[in-house]
Amino acid sequence: MPAEAKQKCADPVTLPDRDLTEAETTSAWNRDRTALRTCETRRAAAVRAIGGAE
Repeated sequence: MPAEAKQKCADPVTLPDRDLTEAETTSAWNRDRTALRTCETRRAAAVRAIGGAE
């Protein structure tokens, strides 16, 4: 199994307990989406490494 596949997926961005600006919302959303894609890439690599179907 690839070492990258063993890495823990990133936690969602911690949001402050206040209203966010549009820029803060967009930034947090982008970070979470990027982390989700990275995690899915690692998961798929692990599945391929053990010969499973995706």
